Amino acid sequence: MAQLSSEEEAVFNRLEQELSQAQPGFDLADRYYDGLQRLEQLGLAIPPELQRFTVVVNWNLIAVDALHERISIKGFKLPGAESGDDELWRVFRANNLPAQSRLGFLDALVYGRSYYCVGENEDDPRTPRVTVESPREVITERDHRTGKVRAALRLYDVVNGRATAATLYLRDETIWLTSDGGGWEITDSDEHGLGMVPVVPVFHRRRLTIPTHRTTQGVSEMAPLIPIVDAAARNITNAQLAQETHAVPQRGVIGASKGDFMDAEGQPLPVWEAYFGAVWAITNPQAKHFQFDSSSMDNFERMMNLYARMASGVSGLPASYFGLAADDAASADAIRSREARLVKRAELCGENFGDPTADMTKLVMRIRDGVWDPEVNLVETLWNDPATPTRAQQADAIVKLYQAADDRGRPLLPAEMAYEELGWGPEKIKRALAMRERDASDPQLERITRTFQDVTAAAGRGE
Repeated sequence: MAQLSSEEEAVFNRLEQELSQAQPGFDLADRYYDGLQRLEQLGLAIPPELQRFTVVVNWNLIAVDALHERISIKGFKLPGAESGDDELWRVFRANNLPAQSRLGFLDALVYGRSYYCVGENEDDPRTPRVTVESPREVITERDHRTGKVRAALRLYDVVNGRATAATLYLRDETIWLTSDGGGWEITDSDEHGLGMVPVVPVFHRRRLTIPTHRTTQGVSEMAPLIPIVDAAARNITNAQLAQETHAVPQRGVIGASKGDFMDAEGQPLPVWEAYFGAVWAITNPQAKHFQFDSSSMDNFERMMNLYARMASGVSGLPASYFGLAADDAASADAIRSREARLVKRAELCGENFGDPTADMTKLVMRIRDGVWDPEVNLVETLWNDPATPTRAQQADAIVKLYQAADDRGRPLLPAEMAYEELGWGPEKIKRALAMRERDASDPQLERITRTFQDVTAAAGRGE
């Protein structure tokens, strides 16, 4: 079989090494997101027999999921269009990307990055294939002059810890390779001539340069929280131990003999029975009972509250997400005030994830049509509103804007834009507009509607 050229092999080896170096960081992120980090990482020496007291506070999952729950795509819009683009949304849905893209966004929040891979679809040439890939399998290399991806590598089909298949993505060619444990051999290639690598990275908190303390681009949403979570885990684990050793009053006896702790048959009493019963029923006149005062657990609670406030400040989530009661009543205004930073962070994530998603649609149209469409280069990704206003408040505000008119009597807010403000997707908006047009062209329905409005208005006046 054919082999990679020396230049291609150098790119392959470089990317393979970088992907391998990133795996320990991904393993760590997985453990913290799943709440499976080990006590050795917490800096607390716990004897093996006391491992059952271990408690991990999984605030990392809360921080990631609270942001992830507010990020979802509802469509794409071309410049100058009055509504979302049907064709782009069709391809998006045909590839199951409404669900798959959310998995990619979750990986980007956990690992700091994820990827779109775009290619031809032999079964349906009008619908290019788009997949969302994990950063555990894919890595890209940027051109430092243009900032664009100049090469990408995917390693997959892992057997006994080693990848047996690989795909090398270059600007004008995609190469598929296999390995039986030795070197890599080419099994197929596609000289697509795109002039662009068909892999789009989605970075979270991307930097212009990669700091020396990191080997990859993108930063996990959990990174600033991990030290606080470690401290909270130490605190609550210590509290668990203190519950058993200090929070319960310690009892003792002085002057008792061994025979005082024997049963009727002369056998030693079980420890729990001696502690909870026999020690208080000793008839030996020389024995004297005593009890130590229990210790207060308030210091552990105060430290836990401190860590919760620190986690709230770092993550931008309301303190109530970490178990602290809110200082104000749960009114709509109070909820919006507490969630202001969270909503803004979700909007920023939408901007960061929206640009690469739009780049993916450009590749889709190029592969489908065979030419670059300048209009698609300005496509906009549409997102659902990450805020949480009540439906009544949202509808009331939109109705007021729609009813307000300019000096020509035209609504300040067009009907289609009003639907967008309600959070409706492009398909639902088109259906609503079609229904409005149908109703407007039906004189009988219009007459019934007018009669109904007259009757309800009269009833409201008490006539």
